[in-house]
Amino acid sequence: MTITTRILPETPDGHATPLLTVLVSEGGLPESLVALDRQVDGALRRLFQSRDFKGAVKESVVLYPNGPASRLQVVGLGKAGEITRDVIRRGAAIAGKTAQGLGVDRSSLFLVPEVAAVDIAEASQAMAEGLHAGSWRFSAMKKPPEDPKPDLASVALLFPEGKDDAERGRGIGEAIGAGHVFARGLQVLPGNVCTPTHLATTATDLAKRHGFTITVLDGNAIRAEGMGALLAVAQGSNEDPRFIILEHNGAGDDSAPIVLVGKGITFDTGGISIKPAPNMEDMKFDMSGAAAVLGTFETLGRLKPKVNVIGLVPSAENMPSSTAYKPGDVVKSHLGKTIEVINTDAEGRLILADALSYAHRFKPSCVIDTATLTGAVVIGLGHHAIGLMSNDADLVKEVLDAGQRAGERAWELPCWEEYHEQIKSDIADMKNVGGRSAGTITAGWFLREFVEGYTWAHLDIAGTAYTDRETAWLVKGPTGIGVRLFSEFVLGRQ
Repeated sequence: MTITTRILPETPDGHATPLLTVLVSEGGLPESLVALDRQVDGALRRLFQSRDFKGAVKESVVLYPNGPASRLQVVGLGKAGEITRDVIRRGAAIAGKTAQGLGVDRSSLFLVPEVAAVDIAEASQAMAEGLHAGSWRFSAMKKPPEDPKPDLASVALLFPEGKDDAERGRGIGEAIGAGHVFARGLQVLPGNVCTPTHLATTATDLAKRHGFTITVLDGNAIRAEGMGALLAVAQGSNEDPRFIILEHNGAGDDSAPIVLVGKGITFDTGGISIKPAPNMEDMKFDMSGAAAVLGTFETLGRLKPKVNVIGLVPSAENMPSSTAYKPGDVVKSHLGKTIEVINTDAEGRLILADALSYAHRFKPSCVIDTATLTGAVVIGLGHHAIGLMSNDADLVKEVLDAGQRAGERAWELPCWEEYHEQIKSDIADMKNVGGRSAGTITAGWFLREFVEGYTWAHLDIAGTAYTDRETAWLVKGPTGIGVRLFSEFVLGRQ
């Protein structure tokens, strides 16, 4: 479900809507809300004068005034000088979440201009993105309630000034928000629905809607291509693997493309090195990298930026069976390098290895992969940052900047040669794990073995792809992480 947003050059006073949300900073009643306060008999002034509401980040109050707006929500953004795009995005997400919870089909949102540390276009973009993020729900597999509430369908963004700038930002934000929703809708699906075949079908439908070129390799084509690492992971399952290639040609054939690679393990049992039973159901989220790539292509299809972008999604199930690959096996990758399998639960790096090798043929300007790759990244960075490794300092800065704009922050980890020693094998070119220490870094080093002739960055999203708790702005479950970062990165290269 996506929301339609629109810009209205109106002030909040006199504006009729089932729900009007105003985003405010700490302090007293802002001048831009004085007329609205008169309309609601001083309720806003009394709220700001009370100790119940300070305007701090995440604070939210819903009032029921007599006036054109049936409900009036006030959401705090914190200190005026510290309000960023991400703070505005989260405030808008609270507005979207509230609207969805109240069951209104339309609402309106106003950012008081007194917090104007962020320009109008960026603020409008952040608001549109946040509304999509906060209002997202998934109930398709539940029995419909007898008296269902309507879904939030449209939101008016009130900008009394700067309508053209606001419209420009809104268009970008709505497209990125739609991609974000698309990714979360894929992530949330159970493994018996979201199979490699389902991912391929979804990508094919996406390509048809937006005019992308698509190629899907099935098991036989993958074998003919020589992707031995991907095939090894897939061989324990009855589900046939898929390798998906999406192409957005926005800049002509002579422009080197950005290649985005997403890990598509649609369910990960760990294989023969089986995972513990508790929380294994969350391993349906092991295709979150693939969801991020496909969600980004939803955004690209709406915005059609003048950049060439390739999306690569290697996809398989990792299952234990009599045909599954085993610890101690040696497999041959697409690049020709051999890999000693120490742990079959380190499967994501195997399928990404073949994808990174395949990316060479596109002569890319850069390659960025994203994957729920290691539990170690959660130990190192918790659930608030993406682990980043790269072979190029300029690309690192570009990715970090895109993540900052997107509110999907990354933290660079070292790629020193000393870590490379941990993945050396006695019988093959390398082994697929390097022990407990520096597990995220050695996984990144493994991927780097398959990067030749292009700049590359790796994003480990294992700690950020989904959440087991609800926040003020998001329901628990998939986060869609990567879509906003990728979108900002691509748009920054126009």
